[in-house]
Amino acid sequence: MNAGSARRALRGLYAITPDTEDTQRLLTQVAAAIAGGGHFIQYRNKIAGAALRLEQARALKALCAGRGATLIINDQVDIALAVDAEGLHLGAEDGSLTQARQVLGPEKLIGVSCYNRIELARAAAAGGADYVAFGSFFPSRVKPGAVQAPLTLLDTAKRELDVPVAAIGGITLEHAPQLIASGADLLAVITAVFDADDVTAAARRFSDLFESRS
Repeated sequence: MNAGSARRALRGLYAITPDTEDTQRLLTQVAAAIAGGGHFIQYRNKIAGAALRLEQARALKALCAGRGATLIINDQVDIALAVDAEGLHLGAEDGSLTQARQVLGPEKLIGVSCYNRIELARAAAAGGADYVAFGSFFPSRVKPGAVQAPLTLLDTAKRELDVPVAAIGGITLEHAPQLIASGADLLAVITAVFDADDVTAAARRFSDLFESRS
């Protein structure tokens, strides 16, 4: 999937990789998530060193390219550029959207974390972001101290902004339907997919929620 078609199709499960130094396990898990319909993969690894992050990103790029999935790199524009990933995700302290766009060019996807603040999303959309992300909507094991976002924020964003909206933070299958009903185009999930006994089945259950509403 090229970046242009990915931008038009930003809807569904957005699987974010768990922290791991085991590259083969990472690839096996991501392949399983893709098999379950997780066509958007964000590579995020807070424990690996720079060399390993680059190695894993390259391996994931090859995997995603071979399976028609879209790879987005969390935080690091240099890695996104080096592996020719389809996109980049920026948090509050990850550099500017303008600078990232200058480096990556107009065809790459760039998403921006907006936490619980609609004004950040307005600025990101106006600045050329391809999607905005809100959360945490529920308590998160990955980010236990994350700010909490209200469900009404999704509806507000969908009414005001002309970009896809992602929801993140503590999302389970129990929570997922209300997030989609409130306007989430993408569900960003780590634990409920990658900690599952059957990653493919878990990804498929999330993906099917979007299929049933299309």
